[in-house]
Amino acid sequence: MSSVLFVAAGGALGALCRYLTGMFASALFGPSFPMGTLIVNIVGCFVIGSVYVMQPSGLLSEFILQGFCGALTTFSTFSLDSFRLLQQGFTARAAANILLNMVLGLGAAALGVSLFNPAQ
Repeated sequence: MSSVLFVAAGGALGALCRYLTGMFASALFGPSFPMGTLIVNIVGCFVIGSVYVMQPSGLLSEFILQGFCGALTTFSTFSLDSFRLLQQGFTARAAANILLNMVLGLGAAALGVSLFNPAQ
């Protein structure tokens, strides 16, 4: 049960950081480019890569990796998964992971917009 609480606490902190970063980035840079998303993706990738190498044990790992990074950005997990595939020599799998996530993710977003956009 403590694992669940640590993931939830990390997730709450990650979500709050994502929200506040988006607000501050929009105020600082304007709304014409999703700078907040870019910032959290880059920070999340750095954090997940760093923590992966440090290999903290148990609850700290769950708090940071699954909780904080999971709520801050799933792009960090996607990036680490792709990097690990490349590191293990699975270039084709890494390429497939990157391509499928990008193409299917964009397609799913477009489908959601087209299905649920009342203006169309």
